[in-house]
Amino acid sequence: MALIEMYFLVFIAMDILKNFAEGHSMFACEPVTLRMCQDLPYNTTFMPNLLNHYDQQTAALAMEPFHPMVNLQCSADLRSFLCALYVPVCTEYGRVSLPCRRLCLRAHSDCYKLMEMFGVPWPEEMECNRFPDCEESYPRAVDLLTNMDNAEESSVAVQRDYGFWCPRELKIEPDLGYSFLGVRDCSPPCPNMYFRREELSFARYFIGVISIVCLSATLFTFLTFLIDVTRFRYPERPIIFYAVCYMMVSLVFFIGFLLENRVACNSASPGNFKASTVTQGSHNKACTFLFMVLYFFTMAGSVWWVILTITWFLAAVPKWGSEAIEKKALLFHASAWGIPGTLTVILLAMNKIEGDSISGVCFVGLYDVHALRYFVLAPLCLDVLVGVSLLLAGIVSLNRVRIEIPLEKENQDKLVKFMIRIGVFSILYLVPLLVVIGCYFYEQSYRHIWETTWVQEHCREYHIPCPYPASPSSRPDLILFLMKYLMALVVGIPSVFWVGSKKTCFEWASFFHGRRKKDCTVNESRQVLQEPDFAQSLLRDPNTPIIRKSRGTSTQGTSTHASSTHLAMLDDQRSKAGSVHSKMSSYHDSLHRSRDGRYTPCSYRGVEERLPHGSMSRLNDQSQSGSMHRLNDQSRHSSIRDLNNPPTHITHGISMNQVLEEDGASA
Repeated sequence: MALIEMYFLVFIAMDILKNFAEGHSMFACEPVTLRMCQDLPYNTTFMPNLLNHYDQQTAALAMEPFHPMVNLQCSADLRSFLCALYVPVCTEYGRVSLPCRRLCLRAHSDCYKLMEMFGVPWPEEMECNRFPDCEESYPRAVDLLTNMDNAEESSVAVQRDYGFWCPRELKIEPDLGYSFLGVRDCSPPCPNMYFRREELSFARYFIGVISIVCLSATLFTFLTFLIDVTRFRYPERPIIFYAVCYMMVSLVFFIGFLLENRVACNSASPGNFKASTVTQGSHNKACTFLFMVLYFFTMAGSVWWVILTITWFLAAVPKWGSEAIEKKALLFHASAWGIPGTLTVILLAMNKIEGDSISGVCFVGLYDVHALRYFVLAPLCLDVLVGVSLLLAGIVSLNRVRIEIPLEKENQDKLVKFMIRIGVFSILYLVPLLVVIGCYFYEQSYRHIWETTWVQEHCREYHIPCPYPASPSSRPDLILFLMKYLMALVVGIPSVFWVGSKKTCFEWASFFHGRRKKDCTVNESRQVLQEPDFAQSLLRDPNTPIIRKSRGTSTQGTSTHASSTHLAMLDDQRSKAGSVHSKMSSYHDSLHRSRDGRYTPCSYRGVEERLPHGSMSRLNDQSQSGSMHRLNDQSRHSSIRDLNNPPTHITHGISMNQVLEEDGASA
């Protein structure tokens, strides 16, 4: 059994030496710095030792429980045994020194009672049966490399790779999901490990200003939509939801600017030798909330852009109408909110949240390259691929329509302008997004070099093994991160260019001057005109009798009984179809005419605006011109008649049903 344990120990030592030989770090014998071990027959040692302590400070901490026994001198061999094990002698190349078994047995037998009194257990790795049997009063050098008999002995430094050892200042309590450079329960330092404080301060203010600009643009787009919800229908309705997503993204970055590093970083604890570290995992509720909002709306904004290209494709290629596309709205919303929500829940379950010490927010993939690839780069690249394909197909289809189908010059110009708007909007979205994707690819490709350079520059400060100098040594440029944050926020600004028009200016001017309530009568009158029954009466056969329905909608306007009577007398000389059209047109003229005979601005709206959608297209040119001629003639005669006749009683609040009943009776 003892032979097996010895072989096991030899195997461990050989494995360590194998790693040393294949490594990339410079290693040489170093002077013994521990005071307890400085008067032994040797004065040089090497690290890490057989107990896997990477420096003498770590070995000294592991030896602290034995200090009372050494000070009480329970055994003359205890100090020699501890130093031979924790600070082994550094011999020639290829040799590992082990303490003798008899030395271990004497130290254990002399001190075990005192150790029980102090409650110090004898460690399993210090079991005496694991050490070779020897008689020397100091550690014997045992050659363990049987396959290196011809190896050249040299005092030249040996290259060894210790990997990354988490400094004591960066260690985190276990089971919190922290990880740094592949080491569990370790976290990156905060503030950022790559940049100086003045660079971080400039970056923070830069991100804050850009977030305010993006927040203002997207908020303006959303408020413009709220002023007139019916104005933005499919296929352009997804632009509004796209703007809402990036409004939330910019809001999170603005909050991060205000909070600085209070959420993205853990506070330092000098008393416990703990430095400020980056927040990871979901234990910090504020960081988790910022991550959920930022990641969810970032992915949702990308999906809404894909849906926008889908709606444009359906309108351009299969020639779907607005109503047909709108029927798929539930599917669009389920995809746009469901896919990002699922990804967010998966990341929460995997505990992949990381604080960003540059922007002050929390995101994913800042230090975990695998999370960056699968949860950020993959969804964004897929969205770009699908969106660009549908966008190009739609533009090609619209261009074919423009070339092959003869259209009037005005319609040709409108189609060209629409294609230009789509192209400009898509470029303003795709260029920043592609820059962000490029920054992510560059970052995940060079991150290992940056991290190795950082360890090399700070290994002595943290008292950890220094890696072999990276070739080439490299640090990231601040401009790369500034470009990434700039483009991530600029992506939301193109929405304001889509809603920006003269009509938007008029709507905001009317909103600020409180004119929206004054336009309610016009809107309600238009609703009456757009009733299907009334649209059929405009297009009915002259011999078809009028079917009256009771309508409870009030126009909330004013009318004169004389005008209605005069219209009824004129109808005797005209057909019934023209009569209904003329009466309603004159009725609307009287709706928008003030008591002194002047017309309000609303009265100059075109007839096509007051008719149901599609009604004018069903009227031939002759009926349209005849209706307009009769409308102008009747209005002029009605106004002259009203001025010549004595004043009549003015009735307020006449409903549309009453007007139709009176006009029908006169007819």
